[in-house]
Amino acid sequence: MTEKTWAFARDKTAAVRPKSSGVCLVTGVAGFIGSHLAGALLAKGHFVIGVDSLNDYYSPQSKQENLCALLASKAFIFHKKDLNDIPAGTFPAHIDYVFHLAGQPGVRSSWSTSFETYLISNILATQRLLELIVNCDVRRLIFASSSSIYGQASVPVTEGTIPRPLSPYGATKLAAEGLCLAYSSEYSLPLTILRYFTVYGPRQRPDMAIHKFLNAAMTQTPIRIFGDGTQGRPFTYVDDVVDASVSAMSESCHTSIYNISGGRPSTLNDCLAIIEETTSRRITREFCETQRGDPYETEADISEARRCLGYEPRVSLESGIAREWEWMQLHLAGVVSL
Repeated sequence: MTEKTWAFARDKTAAVRPKSSGVCLVTGVAGFIGSHLAGALLAKGHFVIGVDSLNDYYSPQSKQENLCALLASKAFIFHKKDLNDIPAGTFPAHIDYVFHLAGQPGVRSSWSTSFETYLISNILATQRLLELIVNCDVRRLIFASSSSIYGQASVPVTEGTIPRPLSPYGATKLAAEGLCLAYSSEYSLPLTILRYFTVYGPRQRPDMAIHKFLNAAMTQTPIRIFGDGTQGRPFTYVDDVVDASVSAMSESCHTSIYNISGGRPSTLNDCLAIIEETTSRRITREFCETQRGDPYETEADISEARRCLGYEPRVSLESGIAREWEWMQLHLAGVVSL
């Protein structure tokens, strides 16, 4: 992408802005959650500018396939670019809403991957984005944070729980939150931070638990369980996360933080039992030692999101797993992208 390409985006957004519900910038648009969110925004009549570096944390081809439906829309522009490499002053003059989902994921991998990768992708990229948007007439920045910032806290955690991350990944997400709060205060930038809890669904990253469990069922291969399987997670279906993110666009608080989760936690053993029932296939477990950075249990108090955003998780774990299983079967037949 060049500055000329961005200039084209500036001209095009100026032309469509009066006709659309708003101009939205989505970073990490080719990823699991980002591609779902961009599709929902387009369906609601927004013009979407998507940015993604298409890095190789997992298959770049999968990310490119996630973009296919978005690229078919005349209200979508995609830029393959790292946020750290975008020149100053080249963003469109008017961006109504910014959804910042780009970043380097991975709790366990953050212990084995160079910390510089997480520093650049999660902290420096966030600061760069903030510098780029402070003069863009932004109505609200919605930052996708993580339950990993809490660590092993007493559950259920509230937004006021003192963060004690257990991994470099969690630490960098907490630092990025701090940057967003600082810029929000200094530049009067309306800000909503959403702390997502264990998101799953179609297009899920291949390193995430439910995807790995379903793949084990599909391929009839053993699955490694770190610990005894009694660990609890409030699995959150991707459509519920998207609903919360879209709702944040119209909230009235200048600065806010919300937990977004699927409700009461389920154990990994419960999740595996649901998958076996859904797929009618037995999954062989190989139990291993627990991994660094993994809290034993996470659970969120979502009363603030319920009160202020009208958030309510709608998709049960049974239904969500069935939907992801159906999607994976279609992919195996070459119908949709993984």
